[in-house]
Amino acid sequence: MTNETQVRTLDAGALKALAHPLRVKIFDLLAARGPQTASSLAALVGETSGSTSYHLRALAAHDLIQEVEGRGTARERWWERPKGRIDVPGPDEMTSPANRAAAQIVNAEFFRLRHETLMAYVNRPQADVPEEWRDTGVIMTTHLDLTPEQTVSLRDELEAIVERSIERYRGQTGPDVRRVSLRTELFDLSTPSTASSAPAADMEEES
Repeated sequence: MTNETQVRTLDAGALKALAHPLRVKIFDLLAARGPQTASSLAALVGETSGSTSYHLRALAAHDLIQEVEGRGTARERWWERPKGRIDVPGPDEMTSPANRAAAQIVNAEFFRLRHETLMAYVNRPQADVPEEWRDTGVIMTTHLDLTPEQTVSLRDELEAIVERSIERYRGQTGPDVRRVSLRTELFDLSTPSTASSAPAADMEEES
């Protein structure tokens, strides 16, 4: 497994360091927009550079971010997220109330930002999108009837597609390249479907 496909599970210390809405936002922006300075992040989040600098140092103390080598000056440092992915433990995986609270903050903020990004994509005017990028995305929801074993098999297939895409496209640059969000969700619904002789109808939504 390469550094770019390694998964880091956040320990309690890193989770607590990340457990602040602005730090989650900064962490997310570094993934979405690439390396940034305290000043550029301040402009993006509507804070002072002193505030973003403080939060950057807190994230760096737990290796959640790192300084970009060979870029910047003593007065203006560039920061980036390390290569690889992170696994954020759920609140039920934490043993202490403080750690559970930290996990709740981080998870809630990550999913709030995820939904915010999705809705910005859905609602953006077509006039704001370059012609070559129109109709390139897809939003799809399908309901399936699967066994646990089939669900695991499908999960593994999806993970393999994502891993291949990471290996193929990570670090790609060029005039036609844009950062793309790839989202994969697969989970069982908590309310069992009513038993019937016919399978449930699939529903698909695309845009």
